[in-house]
Amino acid sequence: MKVLCNNKVIFNNITKADNFISRLVGLMNRKYLSDEEGLLLINCSSIHCFFMKITIDAVYLSTDMEVLYKETIKPWRIGKIVKKTKHILEIPENASQKIRIGDIIKFI
Repeated sequence: MKVLCNNKVIFNNITKADNFISRLVGLMNRKYLSDEEGLLLINCSSIHCFFMKITIDAVYLSTDMEVLYKETIKPWRIGKIVKKTKHILEIPENASQKIRIGDIIKFI
């Protein structure tokens, strides 16, 4: 899947995790993410980075895919609980600089 923000493609290889197992495993076995990769957690309002080997940026999205909050999460840490979060986009560390709070994200 591709991610568009402000009518620009910002990520080209986003995988969707839309069931229990895919959300549970997530990025746990990954040793790195390229600049174009990430994971969209569907119907997921909070995350943790237990058992992960990499630091990620988490982008918290509303039902309408509006960016509510973003943060960097290191391995063995828990992400914040953000009110009205419906989905979370996990992307490489520092990649969220391309995105601002209030932006609308589109997936194609």
